[in-house]
Amino acid sequence: MVVHPNARNERIEKDLLGVLHVYVTEPPLEGKANKAVTELLAEHFSTKKRNVFLVSGQRAKHKTFEVTTDNRNDTGQLIK
Repeated sequence: MVVHPNARNERIEKDLLGVLHVYVTEPPLEGKANKAVTELLAEHFSTKKRNVFLVSGQRAKHKTFEVTTDNRNDTGQLIK
């Protein structure tokens, strides 16, 4: 996914190639944007923040997150 900090509003979009773009209002300082992405993904997938993990891209624009949920219906479902 590609993270866009300092956005006007928070949202998640998928482009024509299937790449997720996550827009957060927080700046990319001291992990604030990463925390905001974690919270946004947790809200979107109706799970707790502790179930969202930043796998790679701590200081990069391109990141990989892992999200685990208790709901089997969420498996394989991303943003449409």
